[in-house]
Amino acid sequence: MTEIIIINGPNLNLLGRRQPAIYGTTDFESFFTHLQKEFEKKALLQYFQSNHEGALIDKLHQVGFSSVGIVLNAGGLTHTSVALGDAVAAISAPVVEVHISNIYAREPFRHRSYISPYAKGIIAGCGLNGYRLAIMHLLYICC
Repeated sequence: MTEIIIINGPNLNLLGRRQPAIYGTTDFESFFTHLQKEFEKKALLQYFQSNHEGALIDKLHQVGFSSVGIVLNAGGLTHTSVALGDAVAAISAPVVEVHISNIYAREPFRHRSYISPYAKGIIAGCGLNGYRLAIMHLLYICC
């Protein structure tokens, strides 16, 4: 079965409680359960979250040569971490960069991504549905 992993970065463990006007009121674990049911016949979905840059890089290295695809929401590290961008560039699995909010309608520092140059696609501003769209895209380009 096709294996796709969702990797979430800093503060995304607080979804549903953190700034609900921007990020909504649904926690990611509940949303992930729905995604697993929705895609159960097409993909084996896995999920990893960390608030630590090194843990995200380690996870990308671990799964980046065996997964069919990766959905990556690096949170604030998107805009600051050259090392995270380098990790995405170093792996062979296609990565779709996801942002719950429209980062281009927010503060100017959020307009720069160190991941985008190496991503197969970017989805921003679609709320949690962006994860669903990213999975659909990975299934389309990979399978």
